[in-house]
Amino acid sequence: MRILHTMLRVGNLPKSVEFYTQILGMKLLRQQDYPEGKFTLAFVGYGDEADNTVIELTYNYGVESYDLGKGYGHIALGCEDVYATCAKIRAAGGKIVREPGPMLHGTTILAFVEDPDGYRIELLGVK
Repeated sequence: MRILHTMLRVGNLPKSVEFYTQILGMKLLRQQDYPEGKFTLAFVGYGDEADNTVIELTYNYGVESYDLGKGYGHIALGCEDVYATCAKIRAAGGKIVREPGPMLHGTTILAFVEDPDGYRIELLGVK
């Protein structure tokens, strides 16, 4: 068994797809409209779904925003250089909500960015 995807409900699908593809560098892997169910699914990720965990963006017709609640934490993405990645994200118009630097009470370098719906994405330095 393995994790296939994480689903996020989004209020503006084109804006969300643009964020994940243009700002975070993922690829739009597939998108399917379900008019009878009044929703559209878009899957984004860094590689093929057969070998990688991806993010499912779900747009429900007519819903522009969601209360994120207190239970959601974040999605974590590994990158070699958190500082350079944040500079790239900022230059592309992304929102950095925690500047890069060592984690509290540790040495791991991390940062947080926020997508158009307010979901937080942690950037972790990995070798």
